Amino acid sequence: MQAQTSPMNPRSHAAEAASSEFLTFRLGQESYGIEILKVQEIRGYEVPTAIANAPAFIKGVINLRGVIVPILDLRIKFHLSEARYDDFTVAIILNVAGRVVGVVVDSVSDVLTLASDAIRPTPEFASAAFDTKYITGLGTVDDQMIILLDIEKLMTGADMALVDGAVH
Repeated sequence: MQAQTSPMNPRSHAAEAASSEFLTFRLGQESYGIEILKVQEIRGYEVPTAIANAPAFIKGVINLRGVIVPILDLRIKFHLSEARYDDFTVAIILNVAGRVVGVVVDSVSDVLTLASDAIRPTPEFASAAFDTKYITGLGTVDDQMIILLDIEKLMTGADMALVDGAVH
């Protein structure tokens, strides 16, 4: 429900613009967030059809109501510990850059509204081996750190061009 500006509700449009909603999810011990407007739906994990010669993080494709959707495992993409699939594993179906893509995560946590002052810039690291270009910032809620991803930049990156090549 969207807040409206009125004498009864002093919340201004500027205050609304200063906060953003994120779908939060877990990968291992860490919490991540993506812009809620990019999320199309959340589904239970189903084993996708494998695509030959695809990178390890591309698990395959699923048929979602007639649309062939590539499924990527973010745990593998981010070089985290071994991916395991259980009852909590879900696929978040995203609509980014005009295409539908699914990402596998350990579990979905919540939808959070973060005010701009609750989001800190991504720290800079001296090592070129650590790439932060897909991180838009770090959100904090009740002493919990949430890594905010630029899911559009991640999904349209050069290595993701392999998704289109593998599917078409």
